[in-house]
Amino acid sequence: MRTLVAAAGAGQAVVRRARIVLLAAAGRPTTAIAAELGCSVPTVRTWRERFRRRGVAGLFDRPRSGRPEQHGPSARLAVVATATSVPPEGATLWTRVTIAAHLAERGLVLSPSTVGRVLAEAKVRPHRVRGWLNRADDDAFWSQAGAVCHLYLDIPPGTLLVSVDEKTGVQAKSRRYPTRRTRPGQAERREFEYRRHGTVSIVAAMDVATGQVLAERIKRNDSAAFIAFLRRLNRLTDPALRLHLIMDNGSSHTSRATRAWLAAHPRITVTHTPKHASWLNMVEQWFGVLTRRLLRRGDFTSREDLEAQITAFTIRHNRTARPYQWRYDADADHARHPQTAPAEYTKAA
Repeated sequence: MRTLVAAAGAGQAVVRRARIVLLAAAGRPTTAIAAELGCSVPTVRTWRERFRRRGVAGLFDRPRSGRPEQHGPSARLAVVATATSVPPEGATLWTRVTIAAHLAERGLVLSPSTVGRVLAEAKVRPHRVRGWLNRADDDAFWSQAGAVCHLYLDIPPGTLLVSVDEKTGVQAKSRRYPTRRTRPGQAERREFEYRRHGTVSIVAAMDVATGQVLAERIKRNDSAAFIAFLRRLNRLTDPALRLHLIMDNGSSHTSRATRAWLAAHPRITVTHTPKHASWLNMVEQWFGVLTRRLLRRGDFTSREDLEAQITAFTIRHNRTARPYQWRYDADADHARHPQTAPAEYTKAA
């Protein structure tokens, strides 16, 4: 009885019946047991008698026959087969209603609620979707990823390692009515309607060793804007240092004009992240912080206001900036790939 009372998976009804038996065994009268457990006197008498006649098994409900099954395995199979097939023309997913209508046209009449129960039992969820990337395994991917990771783990001496990327199409939106700030017992309340004031694009460079960021607004995400940013970065960097850039393979980063400008400035070298590996670009972490702390819930009256707030956020960030603790899972499957990185990188990871 004590085990039943302490069991986490025991139902409340069974636990109360076990307590009735325990209190009765302790010599408590029926009326006192009913008052303590908040039930009626006949209930206490019923379960005391069932325990006397059948023991522990008497505390559990007997199996009930229930209503006979109306739809057999073939009907359930038809529901699952439909839900896992291509949706009808003009739709992108199956619903309980469309599945029931589809089967009714073929002579199998099921209610939408029955369809829902069958799908729940089979753990088929047509309304849910998960994205995935169909990328063929490529040795070049692992070697390029390893080169980037090696730079993060061991920055060459006399080198300023900078992670560069753009964040485009940031919307400047303002709410029609002021936001009501949070208060005890009440979450922050935001007006649903908002006004659009255009978009802003920025380019940012982060010093991997310190975490400090240089960000500025760009009118267009093209080679001219990117080269202008590289010129500024080149001017602001100590001439005694080599400048090493980590960036993706965007069109403005790999254009003929950009490659020609980089070739004319030999102190600047570049390591490109492999395709489908934006997570390897360290500045993306700062973009994530910017989105969560400013952009997602911000209120911007114009593009200029949005630019000013991003600038102010960057200045505040740089006052207390620290290098990101980029974590690499050396036990992951891809870490054991033979082409991941040089031996010294594998050892460091």
